[in-house]
Amino acid sequence: MEPIASSSSSSSSSTCSTLPSLLPAREYEVFLSFRGFDVRNTFSDHLYASLSRSKIRAFRDEEELPKGEEISPSLIRAIGESKIYIPIFSENYASSKWCLQELAQMVECCKREKGHLFLPIFYLVDPRDVRHQQGPYEQAFEQHAQKHSSHTVQGWKEALQVVGKMKGWHVTESNGQGVVINEVLSKIELHLRRIYRLVTDELVGIDTHVEEVVKLLNLGSNNPKVIGIHGMGGIGKTTLSKAVYNKISAQFDRCCFLEGVKETLTRNDGVISLQNKIISSILRQDYQVENMSEGINVIKERVCKHKLILVLDDVDDKFEFDQILGKLRDFSLESRFIFTTRNKRVLDFFVGCKIYEVGEMSPHYSLKLFSKHAFRTDHPPKEDAVISKEFVKVAAGLPLALKVMGSLLFHRERRFWEDKLKQFKGILSLESEVSKIMKISYDELTPTEKQIFLDIACLFIGSKKEALYNMWNACSFHPESGINTLVDRSLMKLDEDNRFWMHDHIRDLGRAIVQEEDIRHPHRRSRIWSEKDAMDLLRNNEVNNRAEVLMVDMLRWKNEVLTENEFKKLHWLRYLEVRKRSLTGDFSKILPNLCMLRLYVCDSTPANLNMKKLVVLDLESCGVEDNWRGWKEMQLAQKLAVINLRDCQELTRAPDLSQCVSLESINIEGCSAMKGALHIGNFKNLKTLKLVGTQITELTGDIRMLQKLEEIDAQDEVTPHSMKVGRLPTSLKRLSISSRGEIPNLLELKELESLSFSRCYHLQIPEDIGELVNLKELIVWRSPLDALFPLKALPSSLTTLAVVDCGKLWRLPSLANLNKLTALNLKQLGAWEIRGLGELRALKTMEITDAPNLNKLDGLETLFHLTHLKLEGCGSLGLKNLVELHMKKCTKLTRVTGIDRLETLRALKMSGCRSIKQLGDLSGLENLHTLDISGCIELTEVKGIERLPSLEYLWMSDCRSIKELGNLSGLRKLRQFHIRGCTELTEVKGLERLQSLEYLWMSDCRSIKELGDLSRMKKLREFDIRGCTQLAQVKGLEELKWLWDPRMDKRLKVKYLWERYGERQVNRVVRFAHEKHLRRRHSRNGAQPLSPGKT
Repeated sequence: MEPIASSSSSSSSSTCSTLPSLLPAREYEVFLSFRGFDVRNTFSDHLYASLSRSKIRAFRDEEELPKGEEISPSLIRAIGESKIYIPIFSENYASSKWCLQELAQMVECCKREKGHLFLPIFYLVDPRDVRHQQGPYEQAFEQHAQKHSSHTVQGWKEALQVVGKMKGWHVTESNGQGVVINEVLSKIELHLRRIYRLVTDELVGIDTHVEEVVKLLNLGSNNPKVIGIHGMGGIGKTTLSKAVYNKISAQFDRCCFLEGVKETLTRNDGVISLQNKIISSILRQDYQVENMSEGINVIKERVCKHKLILVLDDVDDKFEFDQILGKLRDFSLESRFIFTTRNKRVLDFFVGCKIYEVGEMSPHYSLKLFSKHAFRTDHPPKEDAVISKEFVKVAAGLPLALKVMGSLLFHRERRFWEDKLKQFKGILSLESEVSKIMKISYDELTPTEKQIFLDIACLFIGSKKEALYNMWNACSFHPESGINTLVDRSLMKLDEDNRFWMHDHIRDLGRAIVQEEDIRHPHRRSRIWSEKDAMDLLRNNEVNNRAEVLMVDMLRWKNEVLTENEFKKLHWLRYLEVRKRSLTGDFSKILPNLCMLRLYVCDSTPANLNMKKLVVLDLESCGVEDNWRGWKEMQLAQKLAVINLRDCQELTRAPDLSQCVSLESINIEGCSAMKGALHIGNFKNLKTLKLVGTQITELTGDIRMLQKLEEIDAQDEVTPHSMKVGRLPTSLKRLSISSRGEIPNLLELKELESLSFSRCYHLQIPEDIGELVNLKELIVWRSPLDALFPLKALPSSLTTLAVVDCGKLWRLPSLANLNKLTALNLKQLGAWEIRGLGELRALKTMEITDAPNLNKLDGLETLFHLTHLKLEGCGSLGLKNLVELHMKKCTKLTRVTGIDRLETLRALKMSGCRSIKQLGDLSGLENLHTLDISGCIELTEVKGIERLPSLEYLWMSDCRSIKELGNLSGLRKLRQFHIRGCTELTEVKGLERLQSLEYLWMSDCRSIKELGDLSRMKKLREFDIRGCTQLAQVKGLEELKWLWDPRMDKRLKVKYLWERYGERQVNRVVRFAHEKHLRRRHSRNGAQPLSPGKT
């Protein structure tokens, strides 16, 4: 998933963020106004004490202001600072001019500034007496009238009327004061929680992430939920957790957000300190336990009973839930826990814990975040757009890098930008802020894990893991656990093909660490990957006891020939790769520690090799021949585990590998001249055998005894030959084969996960294939037989089913039992129906092409997880007559193809398809009447929209990624146009020529600067451009007689009113307008005429 922008992703010190710590550095939060004579020693004392225990700073005059001080700047400041006002109306409240002055000042503050909250309390007094100045309040005002001006007294009365009408609490002799105080306290905490949220800096692109995490929390269920937010350093985990906390904390009774948990736990008193922070936050009072056991008991007895949300930020493997918080089962069923971590293993403790992965930020949001720091705007100026995008590329979706780069470049000259771009395109310094944050994870690795990390960062990004595992095992680096650790700590990933992937900045971190080994002499480092450094090392011919890993790419060194002399002093080299050059000489006495040799496209190879420690020999695309002397040396290769001879076109027979008893993988695919038999009976450790594209006709030896064999790939898509396949070992997991015969024991292969047949003209799939309970992938390709017809049922474990180019296959078995199927590909088959399609609830991808007999497709409406749908060459389906297509709220759908061919379509409704990125060209839909793509937030363009002559309704609100539309002047029938919230849209061409338009809603289109002259829109009835902040003017509205009360911001509204009504009538119109802020402004100015441009 994509990351979230934040100004920081880690904390240098532990921070406890509960209600009090969210408050800004202001002196007061609550202002208590009361008549001391009535309530000082009763209700107000109890309320003040409760506020103090909750760490909410409240003002009360007898304690906080010096004696004798009247209404003064200090009192006015206290009222202005406070966000919540609690006037306690008692019998004698109105008799105090100080109380009335305070109340009037509070009301005035509410008028001037939003965000204040009144919580009136009517203590042993009728609220109607307060509201209407009756009873004791009437008597008090009679006395005030004798001492103060009528203007002053009237102001006090109005303040009482305003507050007296508000909903509050009526305290009587019969109801409990404690209950009222608790209710008031809860209201205060809820309001402050909403106002003073955790600071999350630049929340760019965060909404979707917050929604996904909240969905995982499942707030409506009565089941304690633990959610882990996982990702690399600087990716935005803390920002996301704060945003989620801000969104949902109001739904809980108690809340606690703790930053820097890892750092806290490194201290001797770390566990107790953490317990004290949590207990104090949840109980709303300072609390100190003496030891861990006491802390767990207090949490169990006093904390667990509350419905709480607890967020622990930056948790590592030192955090043990039971040792700090006790048992999860003891907490309220409605409580929720969120942990952020770089180490996924921390979350293994929690059964059922759901993990949200924070991925790299998209280019769109990356540019926006970079612009916020570099230009203090959402977008770069036009003249800086190109270079800004270059910096965004360098940042590679890492929010921390975007923030650091942007802040560095703010207000700097162009030359500085260009110099920094060159610098950033190199390897980041270990002293950079980005590197320091990411290096925290590296420093926590074990020595062997660091070795693996540096190997991958310097040379092996994009490489498959299998062969490298053998090398690392030979070096005792323990790659299984090491790679798992790197993945769990977000330092790397394994893609679907088991290839290593690493973020650019983490890669640069690893390379910078290696560079620090010898700054001045790159060829003396432990890992050498650049062409120049490699050639410097070989030419200097000096002893290098540090070099372990070397890659030599000689593409640009055309006249260089490498011999054993260049390598004889590299005693500790364990990995050597030479690309596209000849390597000659006798290597049998050198490179004693070499574990892996990879020669790629080398015309010639060494006469012989030192095979004593070699575990991987990769000669892909080399000119090695049948008479190579190295084959004899290979008889000594007792440790050789992997041999790759792929595309060695000179080999005509399989080499004799019989003495290589440790072999685990043999790859001879693409050796098109290789014929005859391949003897594999001796290889008891063999796991993988690949011989696609060879002319091998027989596998000899007792294959059944190879009980470690997991994969055979002998499928030939080009020139199939008759390979004899006997009984196969039951350990087999992946079988891909072209065969003219039978597989005698297919149903015995219970471990089989992937089964692929191609050109199997006479092979009959057993009808009981459903017994292969582990089979996940079944592919039948170019097998012109009724192979699937007699099957009782397909294996319910299938996740992928592909039937391709089987023209004689007239009928498929029912798919109803395939509840795990995610991908279905049917191509060039004769079937006329797909039974059970509607039961494929897990299906994500479906492609049906060239199925001319298919005449119905029932059940599409139930495929809720479908993200990709392709229908092509299915002439009998009759989709050419489709009139309406509804795909609303298909939130995971990313692409739909073929819509452009639905020529009869009148309505296309795809609102809420949040992941859709492209629709294809719609210009051929000449009959389209309605198009609704609202909420398609990832959609970047709508091709052909300008050529829809029948379009009357166009709804595309919240299409946040669309920056431009075609010229719409041809949409002569368009009546309604909704483009609310299209924040990136910069202009709407041809809008002024839409003479049939009646409704135009385009509020919050913040990037639109101009609309053109709208005077020809004679039918326009409703018009909304509120929030179009860059729109300077709107021409022609005064000519539209059917338009009444257009909704627009006040600066544009005044100009419109002036132009339409003139000076004489403008005040009368303003008095009846719905814009209250305009009416208030006129009333303050005595309804003086407004002139254009005033606001």
